[in-house]
Amino acid sequence: MMPRACFTLAVCAAGMLAQAPPWKMVWHDEFSDSRLDPSKWVCMVGSPGANSELEYYTDRPQNLYLEGGMLVIKALQEKYRGSDGVERRFTSARIDTRGMFSQAYGKFEARIRLPRGQGMWPAFWIMGEANTRWPDRGEIDIMENIGREPSTVHGTVHGPGYSGSKGIGAPFMLPAGQRFSDDFHVFAAEWEPKEIRWYVDGKRFQSICPADLPAGARWVYDHPFFLLLNLAVGGTWPGDPDATTSFPQSMVVDYVRVYQRQ
Repeated sequence: MMPRACFTLAVCAAGMLAQAPPWKMVWHDEFSDSRLDPSKWVCMVGSPGANSELEYYTDRPQNLYLEGGMLVIKALQEKYRGSDGVERRFTSARIDTRGMFSQAYGKFEARIRLPRGQGMWPAFWIMGEANTRWPDRGEIDIMENIGREPSTVHGTVHGPGYSGSKGIGAPFMLPAGQRFSDDFHVFAAEWEPKEIRWYVDGKRFQSICPADLPAGARWVYDHPFFLLLNLAVGGTWPGDPDATTSFPQSMVVDYVRVYQRQ
């Protein structure tokens, strides 16, 4: 999808374009402590049972830890049986801010170095707090990557009538020869009442507004959303790891920051 000009620019009396009001940071985690802040994040423990993923999410330090001012989410190839009796061949981690922090509208940003390899599926996303089933609550994927596309990330929205493989979004591709596993990049989404815009390293690559939805579909981005970070292994979209995939693989997060309009 090509970016759409579905927003209105303010024009000052002199006919010049007025600058948008600056963003004010209202929540952040710089991961500078010795352990994950339990007042900000909750660890998921278990197997999500969706998308045919292969990992078991744990809160163990083998899969989730802070080091050098960074959050590390590490996927391991190992046989693991959880307390629920479910056994998987891979472990990883997933954290979110549900019940801790959520916000309607604003700028959501993270600086991340991605893993690499067939079957890897890192994501930075937000999901609606509403007490309704997915996808009615809404989901905004600020960044997703699948390992077989080392130079590409995707930004997507999911809602009623446009979820899963029918989600609405677009890819962003690095110049030839560059990979998202080689260095850190800043992934962001600016969410306004009637528009969502996606950025990589400050470069906007798509915008979506109600006019982009399928006929009759609802715009469900009008209530607080919470944040999520995870590294999945395998699944219907990325496919399973193969002989070319090396383990462990890590998703390294420098910071997560959330802003509001001043």
